[in-house]
Amino acid sequence: MNFKEMIDNMSPEVYTSLKQAVELGKWPNGVRLTEEQTELCLQAVITYDYSNKTEKDRVGYIDTKVHDACESKTSTNEHETIKWVDSPKGKI
Repeated sequence: MNFKEMIDNMSPEVYTSLKQAVELGKWPNGVRLTEEQTELCLQAVITYDYSNKTEKDRVGYIDTKVHDACESKTSTNEHETIKWVDSPKGKI
């Protein structure tokens, strides 16, 4: 079974458990997730969301509508470059 097939057969309960493990950084039994486990769980959560949820209900969704009440002259639809910097191992 490949990764996509595994996600397609994942139950909502397993999805919720993986999502919570990523949020807390540990499994339900209290054991801390390894970096690899965190990455795989997060990838599974994102893939599950993409296949089973509407865009606005997915993890990480950002509403890009310009807020009428906001006094900013800049549109929130403008794109900005974000630079990701790896933190030193063990410093998270």
